[in-house]
Amino acid sequence: MKSGLAHEIGYLIKREFVLELKQRHALNGILLYVISTTFVCYLSFKSLVEVPVWNALFWIIMLFAAVNAVSKGFASESRGRSLYYYSLSSAEAIILARILYNALLMLLIAAAGFLVYAVLIGNLVQDMPFFLLALVLGSTGFSSVFTLVSAIASRSRQSGTLMAILGFPVVIPMLLVLIRFSKNAVDGLDHSIQQPYIIALLAIQAIVIALAWVLFPYLWKE
Repeated sequence: MKSGLAHEIGYLIKREFVLELKQRHALNGILLYVISTTFVCYLSFKSLVEVPVWNALFWIIMLFAAVNAVSKGFASESRGRSLYYYSLSSAEAIILARILYNALLMLLIAAAGFLVYAVLIGNLVQDMPFFLLALVLGSTGFSSVFTLVSAIASRSRQSGTLMAILGFPVVIPMLLVLIRFSKNAVDGLDHSIQQPYIIALLAIQAIVIALAWVLFPYLWKE
């Protein structure tokens, strides 16, 4: 990565954090959604002893938290801010900075969500390092997919409908692999079994980021 591009990405990420601190109600609302959803599940189930149900329910909560956290990024921007970014840096820097920022945001939400989930419903994880790796891969995966889809949908008047049409067919295969990978971590299975799932998740994310790198400059010029 060129030093100029890295500098632009660093500046844009810093600016996103500054804007987030000024508008903390958005992040607080997402965290409240995760906590309240987990609490409703606690009231409904009390405790989940079946690993598949425990694991799948957690990732369903994270999926919809990601939709709320990531997908509205480009759609909520004013035309003036878009023009400012257009004059400030390249399209490649903007999309990569947004993906990295959303990945950090999702990591924070996922960590807080897992902490609340483990306290209220119980912690069944036997292989914590690999489950934390699943949180990292899931956060970056949701970020890359929904950031790209948000950029595409923001150019349409029916952005919400387009988000569902474009986003979920892409994210569902990744979610299925992620659920399987994290379930193996919960069960404490041998690490050699996990390698194909790690490769698959990294490959999906690489494809999405490559598509974002190629397609976003054309969207940005519109």
